[in-house]
Amino acid sequence: MFKKWKYAAALLVVVMAVSCDDNDETTINEDPGTFKELDDIELTEGEAAAEISAYDPATKQLFVVNNASGSVVDVIDVSTPTALIYVKSIDVAQYGGGVNSVAVKNGLLAAAIEADTKTDNGKIVVFDTKTLTEKAVVNVGALPDMVTFSPDGKYILSANEGEPSDDYTADPVGSVSIITVSTFAATTLDFAGFAGQADALQAKGLRVFGKNASFAQDMEPEYVAISADSKLAWATLQENNAIAYINLESKTVTGIFPLGFKNHSMAENVLDASDKDNSVTFTSYPIFGMYLPDAIASFNQNGTNYVITVNEGDVREYSALKENVRIKDVILDATAFPDGAALKADAKLGRLYVTNTMGDTDGDGDYDKLYNFGGRSFTIWNGSTGELVHDSGSKLEKDVIEKNAALYDDARSDDKGVEPEGVTIGKMGNRTLAFVGLERADAVVIYDITNMSSPTLVQVLQTGDAPEGVLFIPANESPNGKSLLVVSSEGDGKVKVFQPDTL
Repeated sequence: MFKKWKYAAALLVVVMAVSCDDNDETTINEDPGTFKELDDIELTEGEAAAEISAYDPATKQLFVVNNASGSVVDVIDVSTPTALIYVKSIDVAQYGGGVNSVAVKNGLLAAAIEADTKTDNGKIVVFDTKTLTEKAVVNVGALPDMVTFSPDGKYILSANEGEPSDDYTADPVGSVSIITVSTFAATTLDFAGFAGQADALQAKGLRVFGKNASFAQDMEPEYVAISADSKLAWATLQENNAIAYINLESKTVTGIFPLGFKNHSMAENVLDASDKDNSVTFTSYPIFGMYLPDAIASFNQNGTNYVITVNEGDVREYSALKENVRIKDVILDATAFPDGAALKADAKLGRLYVTNTMGDTDGDGDYDKLYNFGGRSFTIWNGSTGELVHDSGSKLEKDVIEKNAALYDDARSDDKGVEPEGVTIGKMGNRTLAFVGLERADAVVIYDITNMSSPTLVQVLQTGDAPEGVLFIPANESPNGKSLLVVSSEGDGKVKVFQPDTL
């Protein structure tokens, strides 16, 4: 069940991490370029076996979502990070159709559980981390897909995706629930108040295209990040290509900022677009990428809030609405694409998926613009204005190839590439690090984003199959007083723990 391996890396930068308790404060030197695997544990073999993880410093335990067979939260003892021990499973099947996310704060474990019928309202179930007994069951919106605590522990937030049924006969509104921990009372917010701004928002890149869906029904929150002062939150609206602002003090949605599109004709955004060209070739093409972010994390620098998104991309693919189509199967406008016949070759753009919901700008039945799924990148945004601060362009995929070409799956070139899915921020000394999980590369890429305009690659770590959860445990909360990175992978059910060298 346990497997160990070493990952070699060059010494890149020395930082200082502070570890302290009530009576003692010590300073340790850690090098973020030297993360190595300490141990791993395979929970249950198969899909959805180890999705999101949360850590409780009081009990020194990990809580891991496991939907491989049944619906449970697995408990892992990490008091000795070099020897992970399975403790038990919390069976949550009685609460609904499946657990999607977990979070821990101040001795409480929150689990996001969808209803047996996913279009019905779901629940956030709260447990005591020591006794594992139920503390509260709170009704929230439909399909709670992610749950998190505010840093001050006063709130639990859930992103309720509100996906439609396959035939679109049921389409609940997407929402975000704010639970006040002291009372476990929930306020659930939707986006109906922005319907009057739909045209203006769509002109900036918001997507509203569900079958017969209202504005509120079409918004689908995926992930939530909360500011360090616990006053603000941001929710990715993945399918809608936007981020929503939430004021936690007033419990209101205060804005939506569309993310626009990524121009792949620019040199910094070159694209490996074909899985049938017998090579890994990055080329500029006259197409636009929809960011469609999955996870989001927040951080504050010099008094300004920033958020970082990982731009996985997502496709609405239901029996009643299927939006993805290959470029070789569409009609290209001859003026917009004078070399359209050549572009439609399998070795060029022919195999690349684009959306059929956008692109015919003059309504004549052919495509004047092409929009593909996902940015294949991470992006840093100003948390107040929505301004793009930095996008990694094609560098993320190129960095993976440069460090370990075997991790890059060329068969995914036509379909969202490496699929950046998870992200977390870690502070080590005065450095700010971004840990980016790549579902299709089976890797976590570490960047130093202290200089946000020019992030630098620190390390590429091989993980389990399809990493979903990326969790940074700071040294002052870690079971061994050293910074840890925990990666849980849904493809093979493995949870891996990594640690940097101490100097």
